[in-house]
Amino acid sequence: MSAHRTDRLAQQFRQEISDMLQRNEIKDHRLGFVTVSGVRVSKDISQALVFVSVFGSPQEAKDSIAALQHAQGFIRHELAQRLRIRRTPAILFQLDHSIEEGHRINQLIQQLPEFQSPTQTDAPPDEDGSV
Repeated sequence: MSAHRTDRLAQQFRQEISDMLQRNEIKDHRLGFVTVSGVRVSKDISQALVFVSVFGSPQEAKDSIAALQHAQGFIRHELAQRLRIRRTPAILFQLDHSIEEGHRINQLIQQLPEFQSPTQTDAPPDEDGSV
């Protein structure tokens, strides 16, 4: 299997699973606000690892992953139907922490002195010399 084909298949899986989530096709009360951040398909197309970000608490993330794992058979069936592929891989869901890590890093950067907004005493004097 070529790398180009598995990359294309991963992109199609990402799009289709995102569409299923956006259209609320997966009916499970445990499912929170979930975004598919990426998909990796094995070279032999036996497995697809779906990375998801969950907006919410750690418990909501855990519940959402459980809901997605529970819906794995439905998602796999839908992918086979929509993409018309002979062999649909087993689907595994993994929580992607990269978005929250990026947010945390951004907050740390904003706390650096060079990113702080100037205070009144740091402001340049007016034309008449007053601050």
